Amino acid sequence: MVARPFWLNRLTSAWASRPIAWLSGVRRAGKTTLARMIEPTTYLNCDLPSTARRLEDPDLFFRSLAAGSCVVLDEVHRLADPSRVLKVAADEFPTLRILATGSSSLAATRKFRDSLTGRKALIHLPPVLWPECEDGFGPMDLDRRLLRGGLPEMLLAPDPASEWYAEWLDSFYARDVQELFGVRDRRGFLDLLRLMLRQSGGLADYSALARECDLSRPTVKAYLDAMTVAQALVPVPPFHGGGRREIVRRPKVYGFDTGFVAFVRGWTTVRDEDRGPLWEHLVLDVLRAAPGARAVAYWRDKTGREVDFVAPRGRQVDAIACTVRPDRFDPTALGVFREAYPHGLNLVVSPGVTEPYERRSGGLVVRVVGCRHLLDQT
Repeated sequence: MVARPFWLNRLTSAWASRPIAWLSGVRRAGKTTLARMIEPTTYLNCDLPSTARRLEDPDLFFRSLAAGSCVVLDEVHRLADPSRVLKVAADEFPTLRILATGSSSLAATRKFRDSLTGRKALIHLPPVLWPECEDGFGPMDLDRRLLRGGLPEMLLAPDPASEWYAEWLDSFYARDVQELFGVRDRRGFLDLLRLMLRQSGGLADYSALARECDLSRPTVKAYLDAMTVAQALVPVPPFHGGGRREIVRRPKVYGFDTGFVAFVRGWTTVRDEDRGPLWEHLVLDVLRAAPGARAVAYWRDKTGREVDFVAPRGRQVDAIACTVRPDRFDPTALGVFREAYPHGLNLVVSPGVTEPYERRSGGLVVRVVGCRHLLDQT
């Protein structure tokens, strides 16, 4: 079992302000393994009928536990009335620490009749972060992390098998999509998901996607919404401040994991030209995972000049460029962006940077950092 201190600290911080920590993430992201690292704890698998029976009277169950203990309700949405169980725990037993896990966000199922406002802290567990790999998450180099993705089972496997990714997609549809969203068109849904993974990091065009997958435009939109709620896709909106030549509507959409992007593209090795686009995914994961994370957008004008990510900070806008080789960073697009938005940090994020440093590039001062700096400073 590989230690994950960053996420254990996130849970501890969550419980300092809320009795319930809601840990979400896609199937096999490591939620159950992380939950079992917490000691002492009472662990309940809500998939089991025996767990449902124990929680039929939540007041009686929680009274049997010692004050201050931790209760893990794994896959809590499988219960008939999960919000009732969590509400009783939070309101009547505030000294308990409750960890509820699920593959999707709390809003993914109609079973949650109560949003538990003020009682829960939301934590999203993404695929293994690059700083965790740098800290020794198994034998690791950048290409291995990019090609295999960040789901621990595949990342640590001695001999990767492509069938694993196909099986995961089938399980994702059957367990998370069909049950929670009532989607019955398995072929159409998975065709669209594979297409989105193949185009990961590109702009979403509902009409073009509908034509390619032989689906109606409303169906495409509904399926993409379900994929987003189930955390298989990450849409990044455009940033715009009124400039006429800026992209203002179409989001960029990223697949949740580089391993699946590589799988649907048929890649068995990573070429030089592949590393940059895949590296963007790892940087986005870190930006979203950082404590106190800000809203992330991208910037592009109608000539195609683009800044990978931007993050507003008060009256300033930080620009974040992703590149595997900082010595090859092209500042042209950043320069155009800074003509319109002159105030903010210029960050170039690269793997292997242990100490941030500044350099001049195209008349701009940029700060070259690693992902760990984003995790600590966002």
